[in-house]
Amino acid sequence: MDEVEVVVAHSERATLRVGDVFLKVDADQARIDVEVEVMALAPVPTPKVLWRKPPVLAIAALPGTTLGRLGGPSTGSPAGWAAAGAAIRKLHEAPLPSRTGRAGRSIAALTAELDDECESLVTNGVLPADLVTRNRQVAEAALRPWAPAFTHGDLQIAHVFVDGDEVTGIIDWSEAGQGDALYDLATFTLGHEEHLYDVMVGYGSAIDLDVVHAWWSLRSLLAVRWLIDHGFDPFAPGC
Repeated sequence: MDEVEVVVAHSERATLRVGDVFLKVDADQARIDVEVEVMALAPVPTPKVLWRKPPVLAIAALPGTTLGRLGGPSTGSPAGWAAAGAAIRKLHEAPLPSRTGRAGRSIAALTAELDDECESLVTNGVLPADLVTRNRQVAEAALRPWAPAFTHGDLQIAHVFVDGDEVTGIIDWSEAGQGDALYDLATFTLGHEEHLYDVMVGYGSAIDLDVVHAWWSLRSLLAVRWLIDHGFDPFAPGC
């Protein structure tokens, strides 16, 4: 063991890689409980749970590499992105878990959160008012009825491992549950929009691009202040 790699770290949680083991430290034990439960249900490769000692969950390292990381460029090939699309489709078609996930928030709750956040972004000068207004208009298309799917809920590219054109595992399931499938697809491609077509090839089903674009705008509006508060640059490539 030569070093400890910080995979993700902020004030709520951190993931470290130590040799062949990932150590997840989470201030909210309920998130760890959900993660272990949902990984057992997911029909896609997930890491093996080695041990649990709150607030730490130890899981086996996955072979391969991620398609990229938050705030950085994508390192994955088109074949890797397509393979990820196929795995996401398999997840979305699986029997539904009992709980509602991050992607399953109600239209009313999302609308209220979005309106409050847009007001705050403008009032505090975080973003120009015209930029907020335009993206709020685009985001409206995501606020519609949807058929529930088995969703990951936080499917950023740093959570998907591939080896060539094979998905070797998906990590970080604490936000998983019933939700809007297009939320996952938008989360996965946000910041790497040039790979949406590759994902669509692997997903193999018609995707409403207006809704994906809407989720890009909605997630961006809701994420800007969080990213700043947790030490990320929201305007960096990949954010």
